[in-house]
Amino acid sequence: MKKWYEKSGQEADVVISTRVRLARNLSDYPFPVKMTAEQREKVEQAVRDAVMRGNSSISNDFRFISLDDISQNEAVSLVERHLVSPEFISAPNGRGLLLTQDETVSVMINEEDHLRIQVMREGFDLEGAYEMVDRVDALLNESLHFAFDEDLGYLTQCPTNLGTGMRASLMLHLPALQESGAMRRVASSLSKLGLVIRGIYGEGSEPVGAIYQLSNQVTLGLSEQSAIANLKSIAGQLIAQERAARAELVKTVETQDQIFRSIGILKSARVLSSDEFMRLISYVRMGVATELLTGISYDTINSLIVQVQPATMMLTKKMTTAERDALRASIVSQRLNVT
Repeated sequence: MKKWYEKSGQEADVVISTRVRLARNLSDYPFPVKMTAEQREKVEQAVRDAVMRGNSSISNDFRFISLDDISQNEAVSLVERHLVSPEFISAPNGRGLLLTQDETVSVMINEEDHLRIQVMREGFDLEGAYEMVDRVDALLNESLHFAFDEDLGYLTQCPTNLGTGMRASLMLHLPALQESGAMRRVASSLSKLGLVIRGIYGEGSEPVGAIYQLSNQVTLGLSEQSAIANLKSIAGQLIAQERAARAELVKTVETQDQIFRSIGILKSARVLSSDEFMRLISYVRMGVATELLTGISYDTINSLIVQVQPATMMLTKKMTTAERDALRASIVSQRLNVT
């Protein structure tokens, strides 16, 4: 079964993936920052029961992972696969994760809020992601009583999530806008429109390989549908800007040379660090998008970006940095030389 990050979808040249996340809290318990260990355990069990014993076709597709029972590498790999937030694994005690087999749906338990319900989709698919997250929300609501106020909407630990409690985001590859130095201007313009652009792993992270996350900021005073429509409209404009910038950038012999050098190194390197791989694969992805490179699929690129991240590589075997860099080069070379 293919995972979401092993596939590509609509507008694949710019949009790597779509995520919709809902923050929810149980009305009978204090926010996680105030909960006792016993209360955390009760919330965890209540959410597990609600999901895995619910009257839905998706209930049987979940497995439960306790953060107390997994290694640091396993926890970091969850972040690298964009299944949980970095904050979620920073304090594992009393935290758990419900995850579907294809890793498209995850439910973080006892993060900043009691629940963070997340759906991932390949490509540009805000409506599809929202439809699924709404289904999971309804499944949980069958047996859990969410904290809700008629005026404020869903109650959350952080006031910035009040209202819908929804964060919709798109993972975007924006190498031309980054190369042209336009990202500061883009970020400023987006903030005036109720959106924010961040690094590859969201809040507090930096862009790697020209990969950014674009998401809504406003959750109070508008519906989920309105927030998604706004994000979709602005994202469409950003996609057009990136494509126009790429078209100009690849006319230069310097950019063309960088693209062909990058694919050459990736196909033949014997040692490859994570940072170097991300820098080079970004150029290769731009080469595929502008048709300078052929025979390489976005599926291959997207899956490699996750597969060769440090912790994910060590899920089956502990390695030194040198061993990991050599294995990364071997994996990348094999995948790119058969496409």
